[in-house]
Amino acid sequence: MTECGPARRAFAGVFRACVAVAAFVLAGCATPTPAPSAPIGGDSFSGRLALRVEALGSTPSRSFSSSFDLRGDAGTGSLALSTPLGSMLAQARWQPGSVALVTPQGTRGFADLDGLTRDVLGESVPVEAWFDWLHGRPWPGAPSSPAGAGFEQLGWTVDLARLPAGAVAATRRQPPPVVTVRIQLDGA
Repeated sequence: MTECGPARRAFAGVFRACVAVAAFVLAGCATPTPAPSAPIGGDSFSGRLALRVEALGSTPSRSFSSSFDLRGDAGTGSLALSTPLGSMLAQARWQPGSVALVTPQGTRGFADLDGLTRDVLGESVPVEAWFDWLHGRPWPGAPSSPAGAGFEQLGWTVDLARLPAGAVAATRRQPPPVVTVRIQLDGA
């Protein structure tokens, strides 16, 4: 088994269990080279990302946090995750019809972002909606309804109460397990 084998399994657990950052850092794997692609236009967000999957039955809770860089839009973009020191952990790049996940162990392809998050997290996380959510509005690709200081969309409750401070939280309660994503934007 290679030195990065545990880190690869940990990364699958990260997006699956959201715990790989520490494993990648401790494993000392090389920084992945971003997949070649055309320049990405659209939005650009960076900051800290924390994801937590609550315990379910005999499966313990899992959490993950990292720095992130999100660029583009729902159709074409990238999401890079890195350590506090700036070393790249993984990068997802997408365009219509394909998604690539680049890690120190290589590149894996997926048909769409939902397929990527379901495969490596075991849960669907609507990355394509984050661009609008971080602007404080529902994603136009799905129905939404007002909820508290935000809205509900795609089964997630998006809390915008701290948006002026650059913080957005989203929680999915159904189907179990409960999944929470917290984003703190840089410069806010």
